[in-house]
Formats: sequence, C-alpha cells, structure tokens
Amino acid sequence: MAKLIYIVNMSLDGYIADKNGNFDWTQPDEEEFSFIKELLRPVGTYLYGRRMYETMETGDRPSVLADWDDWTWQDFANIWRAADKVVYSKTLKVASTPQRRIEQCFQADAVQRMKAAAARDLTVRGPTLAAHAFNAGLVDVCHLFIAPIVVGDGNSAFPSGIRFDLALQDERRFRNGMVYLHYRSTTSQGA
Repeated sequence: MAKLIYIVNMSLDGYIADKNGNFDWTQPDEEEFSFIKELLRPVGTYLYGRRMYETMETGDRPSVLADWDDWTWQDFANIWRAADKVVYSKTLKVASTPQRRIEQCFQADAVQRMKAAAARDLTVRGPTLAAHAFNAGLVDVCHLFIAPIVVGDGNSAFPSGIRFDLALQDERRFRNGMVYLHYRSTTSQGA
C-alpha cells in the first residue's frame, strides 16, 4: 500500500503563513530545494486544495529563485508535471491541464482506496485539506521543514483538536537555518 505523505514548510511556532498570508520566509535555498526534489521524485499523486493547486499550477519561477540555473528549476517542474493531481474544490469545474482531476469534496474512503491501489506514494498539500486527512487517520508520514522564524499567528500547519502520535525517522539541518524532520505516524490506518 502506498503512503500518504504530508509535506509542509512552517515557522518554528507551527504556521505555514503569517496572519497577513505572507509565507516568503518559507522559500528554500538551492540546497534545501534539491533535497525537496528528491523527496518528491517518487511521488505519483498530489492531493491539493484549490488555493495550493493554483499556487503550484502557475509554473512561474518565484522571483526569489530567479538566479537559479534553468536545469534546477526545470528538473522540479518536470517532477511536478509527471505526477497526477487530485484537486479538491467546489468552485473549479473543469480540469484544464493533463493528469488532473477535480473532486468536489474530500472523502476518506476514496483516499484510502487510492492509497491501496497506488504503486507510488501520495502527498497531501495545504493545511486545510491535510486536516481532513489527519482527522480521518490517513496520514502515514510527515516531512516538516521548519524555518528559523516565529510569526505569532496565522494559518496553522496542523489541525486543532487531534492527537497524532509520531516516531522520528530522520532529521537534517540546512545552511539557510531550516530544519527538516521526518516522522512516521504510529496512529494512521496504514501504520
């Protein structure tokens, strides 16, 4: 059975964006970006909420990465384009790009069937959608990228009101001050 992986960049106090929606402090440097690409390379399906999908779909290189070589950026774009995308949205009606389908709402049993049938792992991106997966006990792995910043308030990386037991599998520090923590769930349905 494939694993459902939650990958998130967050502040030290657990937010993916500050109260004004800013998340520029989560931009990876080249070392971290290379590491993230290797985490994503084996993924076969991305589960997205509409906002996270639209952020990724633009395909534009963020200005903070403008000085990176074209191969580094193109390699990431190729990894992302090769995977299937399931976008959960009540407002998007038509799939405008290949390898994308729209679902009106998150259904835990449907995601469990995707995990059981998939040859490659799945990721869930965006905290709102991930909250549904956490609440259903479907998240098997967490890849956390923790920025050396406290933002005080904002969009939380994790849903409130759940208990989610984890076992540390790996850790790494990057030159830019980011810390990577890899956890395996001890409470998910796939654990």
